[in-house]
Order: sequence, then structure tokens, then C-alpha cells
Amino acid sequence: MAFQDSSAAAGETPRRLYVYNGGFLTQKRIRRILTLSGYDISLGKPSPDDLIGVWGQSPTSWRGEAVADRTCAPVLRVEDAFLRSVHPGRDGEPPLGLHLDSRGVHFDPSKPSDLEVILREDPLDDTALLNRARNCMETIKRDHLSKYNTHDPNSPAPDAGYVLVIDQTAGDASVTASRADRNTFLEMLFVAREEHPAARILIKTHPETVQGHRDGHFRDSDLSANIEFLSDAVSPHHLLEGAIGVYTVSSQFGFEAILAGHKPVVFGQPFYIGWGLSDDRMPLDRRQRTLTRVQLFAGAMILYPRWYDPYRDALCELETALQTLAAHTRAWRDDGDGWVASGMRLWKRAPLQKMFGQHNQLMFEDDPEKADALAAKTARGRMVWAGKADGHDSALRVEDGFLRSRGLGADLIAPLSLVLDDLGIYYDPTAPSQLEELINASTTLPDTACQRTETLIKKIVGFGLSKYNLSADDLPADLPKGRRILVPGQVEDDASIRLGTTDVSTNRDLLAATRAANPAAIIFYKPHPDVEAGLRDGHVADAEKFADVILNKTSPIAAMDAVDAVWTMTSTLGFEALLRGKDVTCLGSPFYCGWGLTDDRAMPISRRTSRPTLAQLAHAVLIDYPRYFDPVSHLPCPVEVVVERLESGTVPRPTRRNRLLAKLQGAFASYAHLWR
Repeated sequence: MAFQDSSAAAGETPRRLYVYNGGFLTQKRIRRILTLSGYDISLGKPSPDDLIGVWGQSPTSWRGEAVADRTCAPVLRVEDAFLRSVHPGRDGEPPLGLHLDSRGVHFDPSKPSDLEVILREDPLDDTALLNRARNCMETIKRDHLSKYNTHDPNSPAPDAGYVLVIDQTAGDASVTASRADRNTFLEMLFVAREEHPAARILIKTHPETVQGHRDGHFRDSDLSANIEFLSDAVSPHHLLEGAIGVYTVSSQFGFEAILAGHKPVVFGQPFYIGWGLSDDRMPLDRRQRTLTRVQLFAGAMILYPRWYDPYRDALCELETALQTLAAHTRAWRDDGDGWVASGMRLWKRAPLQKMFGQHNQLMFEDDPEKADALAAKTARGRMVWAGKADGHDSALRVEDGFLRSRGLGADLIAPLSLVLDDLGIYYDPTAPSQLEELINASTTLPDTACQRTETLIKKIVGFGLSKYNLSADDLPADLPKGRRILVPGQVEDDASIRLGTTDVSTNRDLLAATRAANPAAIIFYKPHPDVEAGLRDGHVADAEKFADVILNKTSPIAAMDAVDAVWTMTSTLGFEALLRGKDVTCLGSPFYCGWGLTDDRAMPISRRTSRPTLAQLAHAVLIDYPRYFDPVSHLPCPVEVVVERLESGTVPRPTRRNRLLAKLQGAFASYAHLWR
């Protein structure tokens, strides 16, 4: 039995929801989720057929409760979902989802909530639902997600073998609802010490206490020789891995402990007690059902909440919400301390601010010594455009991603994806890169990650997307029949050519080598768009000597669809050909060679030891490595959003002004300081 949904069904008139808390009116995200859920937020006096909205058991909830008593209108209690945001709500960040409960509130054991009814009465035996739950649990663990997400997965956890005692904020409604107070927390600490007399005890401080918003229940005077506070930004998932016991009153951390395989000791009566998964020191008699961890998760995280998609302005499934939260969390983890950026051309600075400066504005300084000093003074990280990295030894490299835009960088079109590499850069095979590490590790990806990638590949191929997504002509008619090979031209002074090729390093050499190895094949040569536009070097005057067809201003997707194989030096088009199931031969050393998926004619790279599937390789290349920016919502986003924007055309496009500035930039290349 699922919970009673009191919202209007699709196509029905929204149900009026009368509110007496200003937050319902001023917080746009909350209003929007309620509207999408079928509620019309109203002011005034309700009738018995209307609803009254209150925020959980907040200090203002009595207003709505009093009106409900006088009018007999039912109450809808609204609360944040269990995966809320990067920062606590007191920092002003909107929630990713809400609980809309027509019976009570999940943390108040005085009467059953909609969540309790789900956990008590829903069969929770649907195979598809439980598989979704398992996959989402894996995703949450892999991405180190929690209710709040200002923790750093790279921060070292304490040495394993400790006991976690979870503090909560003073005045927390879930603590009050469990009839707990500071004495309850002191009792919990005493019991933890009695039951683990030799263990180190860590009191986990609440994020709002760390950030100075509200006090906790424990004080310095409560510490002793083997008891200490833990306020470092350590991932909850790492903390739970090293814990031998978890003690809580009513914190959501107890729920996360259950999902991690613990049986937490619980001194209050939160929603997750009474199902056989916790050691309940204050049992609730009406909860007698035994659930699995997966069933508990399915009820609490899939069936109960309303999740919101800020990119599509719609309610969504948990899986989409996880992708959103992961994108926002990654941006915070990368950018929270701010950056000093070097080697960034003037026109790139605004797009870089949008991508990397939402938490702290970027500071620009090209001189390596000055940039290092500024970073040290302001406690910021260092980044540099990969092609301008000489002398910036301490800086992370920045470069365009693989689903860049609808238009060329040389036309000054802002990128929708960028990579940030702390080891090297993907196009330089002479040194390790973060992408190499991700690909090497990709063979351990869970099935759910590979399934996501397979769906992504189908969309990219189905939508006909590539790196630049330029408007181009279809293939000419009456093309020769036979085994067809596509040879993509490249910009010959490109860094991937300089660093990733040896014997074959020009478009003419590539054509000659392809023809020599395939004398009977039909060779299609497609010049690079930047070369066709007259913006970069790489023209082959006698291409007809080697190629049967020259595909000028032709769609690369149409060209790939028409051929059997691709021969390339280091072009990203080779990776795109792999996504489309084509045979790819590499005469240079691009990022996608050396993994057993291509025919490699250059010297092997010994660091590339894994043998990933195409889905595993693509997950590293398209999901784990780049960052993405949504040009509509102006938020960090998952790759799927950029794919949809590129397909629909709701992205920046080249203009005549872009083209004029690009040509002027090429003409005055020797005066580069004007553009930086």
C-alpha cells in the first residue's frame, strides 16, 4: 500500500494549500515543487476541502495547526528530503526535494506518517523498484553523497576501530519529537563508553554546528582521554567504513549507517527504527515488520519524496536527482576554495567564471610567480589553460571537454564542458593524466554506472552529436561503393599532434599512410572545421592524390555513418567513431588508444594497462572527467542535460560578431597579449 497522495492528479484542478509561514511564499524552489505536485499556494481562510501547509514542526507550524483546528481543514506537513543540497538550508541553498506528508511528519513518532505507512504496509517486493534502490545506493556511495555535502572524499578518515557518537543541533525538531534533550545525549555517550571501554570515541559534530549556525548538545567538558570531537569535512561513507559502532538519537546519519551495513544504536524514535535494522533503546511497539536495507531505502528515498529537476523544471525520479546533486557537489568540492587562473584568453574569462567561479570568483594572473603568491595569500587553488602551462608547475590544467558546444572555440563560442586535470592533460600521452587514471580504474565501475553510460551513448549517437555540432551539409550523392575509410583532418599545430605523434604528424602524411595501407579502399577525407574556416593551419593542397572524396563542410556524423572504419592521428572523431561501433586505427597516441579498443600503429603506452569495455571507457571520458555547465539554468549539470541542450539547440551559437573577432584574433596572433 503506497501513501495517500493528496495532490491533484495530472490534468485536475490544483488543490488549494493555505499557508501561514512566509517561507512558502518567498522560497521559489519550495513553491515550485508544491505547484508541480498539484498545490495552489493561497492566503486566507480555508474551507474543509482545502489543505493547510505547515513546515514540519517548525516554530511557525502552530499557526497552521490552529487554523486547521478551527476549520477542520487537513494539514500537509512539508519537510526537506533526505538528500537536500550541498550546503545546509540556513546558508540559503534551495532543497533538491521535499517530503509532503498528509498524516504527520517522518521524525515524529507520536502518530504514523506517510513514510511509516509505506514501510509498514507497502509490499516493497517489486523487483524493478528494489533494483532501482540497489543502484541508487551504489551511486550515493560512489559519489559520496549525503543530506549535506560540504565534506571532502579526499580528506583522510581517522584510523579504523573507533565508535561514532552523532551529535545533533540544539532545538532540532526530531530530537524534541523523540522526547530527548542534552541528558539523552550524555546518556548515549556514557553507554557508548560502557559498551566499548577500550575504543576511541568520536563525537561527530553536525554541519550546522561546524558552520556556526546552531549549537550542538555536547560540550568540551564532556570529553575525556578517549573521547574527542570530529568536525573535519570527512566523507560520511569513509567514516562509516572505519567505525565499529554508531550511536545516535534521531540523526539521519543513523539511516546512512544502516545503508552502510551497520546496526546503529538509537536512543530516539526516528523513522528508521522498528524494522529490525537498528538496536532500538526506545522501541516503538506499533512497528513490528522486518525490512531489508534495500526495502527501507526504497520506501524512504524513492516512494516517499518529491524530487525536483532544476534543469527541466519538473518533478523527477531519484536517479535524476542524484545526478543533479553529484554535479553540484563536484563543483563545490573543486571550486569551494576558489582559483587563481592563468593563461586564459580574455574572451574565455566569462565562461570560466560561470563554470568555476560560482562559489568564489576566479582571480586572473598570468605571471607564474605572481599567480603562485596570490594563490598562497588567498588560500586558493591554481589553474592554467593547458596550452599555456609552461612555467605554471603547480597549476591544474584546464581544457575543453568532448561535448563542447554548437560551434568552434576558434569562433569564440563558449564551452559547455571543461576538464580540470591535476596530473597532466588528456591529449598529452608523454605524461600521466587524470583521464588515464580514470580509464585504468573504470573496469571496477558498478553495473549501474555502465548502464547509465550505455544510455548516454545511445542518446549521443541517436541525436547525431559530436564535439562541435556544426551545421554542415549531408554527404554528396552517388559516392563510390566499397570498403570506405574516413580520414579526419586535424589542426596541424594542435598540441595533440605535437605531443601525440611521431612518424605521421601532418594531414598529408596521414592520408598517404592510409592509402598505402589500404590501396583498394574508398577513402573519404574530411578537413578540420577550423582549417575550412581559415582559422588554423592544416590544408592539404593535393588531398585528391590520396583520397577518393573530399568532404568539405560535410557533417562528420553523416561521414562516420557512411564508412566502415576511421584512420586518424589523434582526432577526437576517433573516439566518436568508437561510440558508433566503427573500427578505428590510430597512427598517433590519442587518449582513447592503448585500451584494446583500437588498432594502434604508434608505440604503446605502458601506463595504459586496463582493458575496459566501451561503456567503461566512455564513462571515464564523458562522465567522470569533464565538468558541465547548463546554459539555461546557469548551474553545474550532468552530461545528460548538455546532451539535451545540444540536441534541442538551446545553446550559444556563433554570430557574425564572433566570426569577426575570431578572424581578428587570428590576424593579430603575434600580439597575443591583447587577448589574454
